[in-house]
Amino acid sequence: MDKLRKKGGIGVVYLLVGAAGFLGASLRYSIGIFLFHESAVFPFATLTVNLLGSFLLAWLMTGLFVRFSLPAHLKTALGTGFVGSFTTFSTLSVETVTLFLDGKTALAVLYVTASVFGGLWMSRLGFRVTKGEEAE
Repeated sequence: MDKLRKKGGIGVVYLLVGAAGFLGASLRYSIGIFLFHESAVFPFATLTVNLLGSFLLAWLMTGLFVRFSLPAHLKTALGTGFVGSFTTFSTLSVETVTLFLDGKTALAVLYVTASVFGGLWMSRLGFRVTKGEEAE
């Protein structure tokens, strides 16, 4: 990234991340439309994209990026742009598995717990702020 800044090519990274983000978000939206049913009791579309995104990011980081020498800006575009806009759960999953594989079980459990309950708490806070209530 520093080399790109020095050469003035940082704009290319932003363009690639934006283009890949557009594609990831569009795919996520398309899957949501395809899998959405008004009578659904469970968010299958979200579960589907989160599971696919988890697989895809892990595959990219441990498979494609390791086997092929891709430029950093393409890795950023694919990982951050495409997968990041397709889902954010993929990053949580890959980082948790990495912590477990590194023998940091307590940190992995803490990370998942903080992510899930922190996300729920922030959602609750968002609802309360929207309604004009004070957070507890």
